[in-house]
Amino acid sequence: MARVTAAEAHRLAEADSVLVDVREPDEWAAGHAPGAVLAPLSALTSGELLPPAAQGRSVVAICRSGKRSRAAAALLTARGADVVDVIGGMRAWAEAGLPVVAESEARGGV
Repeated sequence: MARVTAAEAHRLAEADSVLVDVREPDEWAAGHAPGAVLAPLSALTSGELLPPAAQGRSVVAICRSGKRSRAAAALLTARGADVVDVIGGMRAWAEAGLPVVAESEARGGV
C-alpha cells in the first residue's frame, strides 16, 4: 500500500483524488482539510461504504497522525478501492502549512 507526504496528498486532492478523513466527527469539527469528506474508521470497519463523493475515485486517507488512515487504506484496498494514506496525518498537513478549516472556530486546528 502506498503512502504519501502531506504535500503529495494536497497535490493529489487538487487533481482528481478525494481526501477522506477517517477521524471521528469531533476531531473533524476541530479542523480538517478543505474539500475533504468524512468517513470515520469506526464506521468503515462496521461495514459502511465510502461517502458518495469518494466512491469510484482514487482516495487519499488521512487521520490525525497516520495510524488510522493506514488501517483505513488497508481495509479499503481489500474492498477494491485505489487508496494511499498520508504519512503523519493532519499533524503533518498542518505542519506543512497546508490549509485547515474548522466547523466552529475561525481558525482550524488538528
